[in-house]
Amino acid sequence: MLYKIDDRPYLYALQNAIAAQAELEGEIENESRRISSQRNVVDVANAGEQSALANETRAADEIEIAEAAIARSEAALKQAQADESYATGNFHRVEPLLAKGFVTEDDVHKARTTADAKMAAVDQAKSQLQLAKASLLAASAQKQQAVAQISQSRAQVQESSHSVLVLAPLLAQREQRAAAVRLARYNYEQCSVLAPFDARVTNLTTSEGQYVKVGKQLFILIDNRTWWVLANFRETQISHTGPGTPVDVFLMSDSTRRYHGVVESASFGVTPDPDVVGKLSEGLPDAQRTLNWVRLASRYPVRIKIIDPPPAILRVGQVAVVVMRPHHRDR
Repeated sequence: MLYKIDDRPYLYALQNAIAAQAELEGEIENESRRISSQRNVVDVANAGEQSALANETRAADEIEIAEAAIARSEAALKQAQADESYATGNFHRVEPLLAKGFVTEDDVHKARTTADAKMAAVDQAKSQLQLAKASLLAASAQKQQAVAQISQSRAQVQESSHSVLVLAPLLAQREQRAAAVRLARYNYEQCSVLAPFDARVTNLTTSEGQYVKVGKQLFILIDNRTWWVLANFRETQISHTGPGTPVDVFLMSDSTRRYHGVVESASFGVTPDPDVVGKLSEGLPDAQRTLNWVRLASRYPVRIKIIDPPPAILRVGQVAVVVMRPHHRDR
């Protein structure tokens, strides 16, 4: 543990994010229940629509039956009227013949009875026709009612189907709330800062209770796991400093103790001497008109890793002397 900042604001933010996530899950659960109820309403509406369609079909069949009954009743009425007209005319012809003795009273009575019966048959045929027409009107009303019920059921199905789609926006917010919780938890966990590696603390510029701004340097961590020596070699010697070359390292603080090292890498470029090539800038190069005839060899940094460095001895910035041993490279 390197240091810990006041974590209360971040803890509150995390608790708030978790509460918001739980609130969303509750809304999703409630909405799911409501949608389940709406789906039941949709099923009921579909069943009502199917029932209304069946009623419409049945009413249409009854209309056809009623129209056929009307046609039969009209035909029967015409036949009954024709029979009544014939029976009445026959009675009027037979009745005057009784006084002349051409017919008997029984013939007249029979003719009168037949005329009365035919008249009653006409009344019955008219009643049958009125009943058939009433049946047609009832079937037509049932069909209109079924059609209205179909429209109402379809409207209920459409409305309920639209209500089912309300859950999609809530589900889209689920990942957003989860990401907010992850971010709040990350910020809260960052309140305790741990060292990323074995190291030493130096240049500590703060103390407990101080305010720290983002990006402000508090101290420096010196990596204590691996140590290197940076040695500058002339360009005439750099060809003998390939990676893997053994090196002896002596510190100025203790020149009697030898440390073993190995070359890791050698630089392939340094900034040119402006006294020789001029200044490199945007546009044309600034070439020097006078030259120093004494040319010094360029020096290239060579990175040397110290093998098994001792603890609590090496420091950053110490002066060291290195001795290359190229003939020991294969050992």
